[in-house]
Amino acid sequence: MNRTINYYRTEGGSCYIKDFIDSLNPKVQEKTLWTLRLLREFDILREPYFKKLTNTSDIWECRVQYSTNIYRIFFFFDNKDVVLTHGFIKKTNKTPKNEISRAENIKKDYLKRKYYQ
Repeated sequence: MNRTINYYRTEGGSCYIKDFIDSLNPKVQEKTLWTLRLLREFDILREPYFKKLTNTSDIWECRVQYSTNIYRIFFFFDNKDVVLTHGFIKKTNKTPKNEISRAENIKKDYLKRKYYQ
């Protein structure tokens, strides 16, 4: 499979995921992009790299671990395409609710602008 990976952009043109990836050190960027290639190329998404978040509207997380840090990138599917919402460095065992809520709001905005404008 070859999915298309899209970066969500706000109506004003901001791109949270690009800003996040650009902020990472080069080694972490390299591992992150490698993991995103898995997302693009493989039909079945498996842990430890990918996990569907429970109690969400089909929000997934891409998991990247480098050294002692854990990085997360949220995404969702738009048919066969993937839309990356944003990323963060995970510092607690549970995924912060505000980050999940942010991904949900981004998905709503994306779908509203794509299908109702």
